[in-house]
Amino acid sequence: MRRLPHRRPWRRSKPALASDRLRIGIDLGGTKIAGIVLDADGTTRAEMRVPTPRGDYAGTLDAIAGLVATLERQAGTTGASVGVGMPGAVSRATGLIKNANSVWLNGRPFPQDLAARLGRPVRVENDANCLAVSEAVDGAGAGADLVWAIILGTGVGSGIALRGQALTGRNAIAGEWGHNPLPRPGDDERPGPACYCGRHGCIETWLSGPGLAADFLRQTGEARSGEDIVALARAGHAGAAAAMARYRDRLGRSIAHVVNLLDPDVIVLGGGLSRVEGLVAALPAAIAPHVFSDAFDTPVRASRHGDASGVRGAAWLWGTA
Repeated sequence: MRRLPHRRPWRRSKPALASDRLRIGIDLGGTKIAGIVLDADGTTRAEMRVPTPRGDYAGTLDAIAGLVATLERQAGTTGASVGVGMPGAVSRATGLIKNANSVWLNGRPFPQDLAARLGRPVRVENDANCLAVSEAVDGAGAGADLVWAIILGTGVGSGIALRGQALTGRNAIAGEWGHNPLPRPGDDERPGPACYCGRHGCIETWLSGPGLAADFLRQTGEARSGEDIVALARAGHAGAAAAMARYRDRLGRSIAHVVNLLDPDVIVLGGGLSRVEGLVAALPAAIAPHVFSDAFDTPVRASRHGDASGVRGAAWLWGTA
């Protein structure tokens, strides 16, 4: 079989310098809404956060509109492009929100309603895709053609950026990694914990913060938070160290499953658990045995922009030129 030449690494185009290239990014979370204004070279011009009006759809639209107005005043601009990262996705079939754990958004025409509220077009993407875009544009995956970004936190998800743009997919579910089953499960991992999606053994039930805590509880009978388990493991607690070893092994298997399908140029980790000391460095050895290749040299990196990556990626949904 003839091998195709490897593509040259993607580079974002040299940015324009005009003030009208200011971009606003909004990260709509379950407890807070973060906003940022970026200029053409990615410098932050303004940023702030407001509480999310949980359970209140109209209140959520009002909060975003108020945040955009405040950010524009701070940045001295009006009519800037607005990109929004949020849980879930916009259904290709209906144009309504689906799969959002902020359930008051589901079944609503959120992009259309927000565009009407702001008086301008908006671009809406899954928050994990925004992480991937941010890290592909000027983060840990800058210059790479294909960036796969993973969120390890209260939930587990991932997003894909292809040449700096979000890969959404035909059904708007590209990167929905957390609701696939744990690969190569052992006898003691079947059928796996129950997941809110109605299935058992989803990757999220093992690799989220609550999943780590549940695994520790099953093995030790002791209820601890994910943060406590990490701290105990550092202090030499045998049960916690064993839990973290199981976590690394399961994460390695789960990442390898996607590497065998997607073969990304860079893997970027975000979310609270990505900051566990030594985790990123240990992952290549946990991934490699499960990769269908004679070598595995894909870089595994922590996100460069940390908690700000999602909101930055939302701003970059309008491109970089």
